[in-house]
Amino acid sequence: MIILGIETSCDESAASIIKVNKAKKEVKVLGSIISSQIKIHTKYGGVVPEVAAREHVFNLLPVIAKTLKKANLNFKDIDKIAVTNGPGLITSLISGVQTAKTLSYAFKKHLQVIDHINGHLYSPFIDNWKNIKFPAISLTVSGGHTNLILMLSETKTRIIGKTLDDAAGEAYDKAAKMMNLGYPGGPIISRLGQEFFDLNQEIEQKPLPRPMLNNKDFNFSFSGLKTALLYRLQKDSAWKKRIPEYCYLYQEAITEILVKKTLKATKTFNTKSILVSGGVSANKQLRQEFVKQSHKQGLQLFLSDLQYSTDNATMIAMASLFSKNSSKKDNWKSVKARTESDFK
Repeated sequence: MIILGIETSCDESAASIIKVNKAKKEVKVLGSIISSQIKIHTKYGGVVPEVAAREHVFNLLPVIAKTLKKANLNFKDIDKIAVTNGPGLITSLISGVQTAKTLSYAFKKHLQVIDHINGHLYSPFIDNWKNIKFPAISLTVSGGHTNLILMLSETKTRIIGKTLDDAAGEAYDKAAKMMNLGYPGGPIISRLGQEFFDLNQEIEQKPLPRPMLNNKDFNFSFSGLKTALLYRLQKDSAWKKRIPEYCYLYQEAITEILVKKTLKATKTFNTKSILVSGGVSANKQLRQEFVKQSHKQGLQLFLSDLQYSTDNATMIAMASLFSKNSSKKDNWKSVKARTESDFK
């Protein structure tokens, strides 16, 4: 089976083509192209929905054409189209969904709508499908979502914990904005925090709090941590000289919360594997800590490859293999992008 994936949930116009051997649980990525808008949105300090949607209109069809060329295929070779239909920025989602509907109609191809979070959930499967053992715990952690998911099998999943306010990636962006570091905040804070650690500098400040770390449930909260950092900066007249230290302390807090909550879930549900995915899973310290702790616990760890951690279309194509949204050749008529009310 050859699948074309399309992803436009935020500010990346992405397309990917994968070839799947279900019997052997093998996936080959034939072509993957991502057109990023980071440079455009950086000057605004975040993604502007209307700008993002307009860029998708300009970029998506050329991206799909380049992906087909890279894979040395044309539309007659495609068996199915998979497209993200939410959650995400509604105007960006509409750009991708309408494009997928048009291609589905024009070339008479099956169309499958995919939940963006499920895309991240299945991104570790791209390289490790045959090796993942169940039950498993998946931490899906990105700019808009922080979820702990229990996977009893490839298709039987249940959310057991989620953020009650800010997602981890959002917390990084807001902290970076407080310190005037630019956008996106995660990579900048990670780099500065790592530099502080590598130089083995003395820590002068007290550790930042770990909200909900010891709660009995598996939910997360990062708004209190963000507020604690704000108050700490306001009280420190020389905070600009200690930005790398604050980045280190902030990253330490988020990393400990994510890792300990995940490990707690693995013990509670007696799981065999840990899966970590989403944009924040590219964080070097987080990856190192998961490697260290999973080794101690004797658990299998499957991290998304760095190229599949941030938003991409390969994960959307991958998720379509496990989606319950069976498609018909004429189902493009009923497909739509989902709004916020669809998730309530």
